[in-house]
Amino acid sequence: MRAPISVIIPTLNAQETLPEMAQSLMEGLEAGLIGELIISDGGSSDDTHAIAQALGAKWITGPATRGGQLRKGCAAAQGHWLLILHADTRLAPGWSAHAGAHIRTQKAGWGRLQFDQGGRFVAAWANLRAQLFDLPYGDQALLLPATLYHSVGGYPNQPLMEDVALARALKGQLTSAGFTAITSAQKYRKQGWLRRGTHNLLTLARYFLGTDPARLAEFYRR
Repeated sequence: MRAPISVIIPTLNAQETLPEMAQSLMEGLEAGLIGELIISDGGSSDDTHAIAQALGAKWITGPATRGGQLRKGCAAAQGHWLLILHADTRLAPGWSAHAGAHIRTQKAGWGRLQFDQGGRFVAAWANLRAQLFDLPYGDQALLLPATLYHSVGGYPNQPLMEDVALARALKGQLTSAGFTAITSAQKYRKQGWLRRGTHNLLTLARYFLGTDPARLAEFYRR
């Protein structure tokens, strides 16, 4: 019987983080859960493609817009379940047992966020937001049935807030999957935890107020 999970990862110059992320997936492969790895790239100029080839991943390319990259990756997936991960996020040891239990449900499951360095309060807020408001972000990972994903229209082709858009479409059908997603704190440490956190909240508020995602992407980069 075919392994149930297709792993989809959007990338853009991810050579530094992709190997460690892939290493964290090995226990899922050994448990017979992962059937394929799909890397949807936005035009990397580093060794991302070579690493993807070494991993035996299915390679998809297109414009560097994370929503569009994820949409293409999910469209190419053959598994009954989709596991969406960011390239700078890895799954904590023991995740496969939780994933194996979760795929007996028909809900979308998110991981508990943890940063690789510091950020305990930011992670606690992210996990509370996901629990209370059905609003996990992409760096928490997402494991959901392919049929459910397609039934809500999937990821929109937009450069930012694609994870929020999908979470809103899945409202009422989201739950904790039990595993932990460990993501890089590099951007927070570089910009400052308070400054970066405030910037993220302002971006989210503007999105809810109807600001175009393309304009938000420019604001986010600044």
